[in-house]
Amino acid sequence: MDPAQRQTLRPRLVELAEPVVERCGAELIAVELTNEHGEDVLRLFIDRPGGVSVADCTRVSHAMSPVLDVHDPFPGRFRLEVSSPGMDRPVQRREDFLRFSGFRARLRLTPRSGRRRFTGVLAGLDGDDLLFRVNDELRRYPLTDVDRVRLILDPDEYARLGREGLPPVPSDAGVAPAPSQPDGTQP
Repeated sequence: MDPAQRQTLRPRLVELAEPVVERCGAELIAVELTNEHGEDVLRLFIDRPGGVSVADCTRVSHAMSPVLDVHDPFPGRFRLEVSSPGMDRPVQRREDFLRFSGFRARLRLTPRSGRRRFTGVLAGLDGDDLLFRVNDELRRYPLTDVDRVRLILDPDEYARLGREGLPPVPSDAGVAPAPSQPDGTQP
């Protein structure tokens, strides 16, 4: 399945999975479609306060399978995986782009975007554009060109998120701070 098909199919899969995951007592964080060794994989990332257990993943998988059988949104055969977000937490939801502003991340763009892979810092959203800082340069990418974003958490950050929970969505959501000068002052 090519990236354009994945982009088109993802919202439908979110629509089907979200109520199922919520009924199972968790929250849908991301839906990922990929091909591994010639096999299509539908991966659901779920979370809940206190973390996700294997039993949580199993419960969601068992509840999701008949929904996918009935609605058949995914062409052909595929493998369903349900997982916790982990240290390389995917970021897909608007509120998560804002919540994790300031966190290091890996960004992969769709093939039509030229250079596709970047490592930098999430800097929020501006309308339908992702703001992403690469080195000291603030860049803007239309969300429609974003294929995948994964946080790069070190063990201490991961442990802190586990203890303290997720950062809140900022009240000034969507407004990127002005880049600072090398001496730390604002322009």
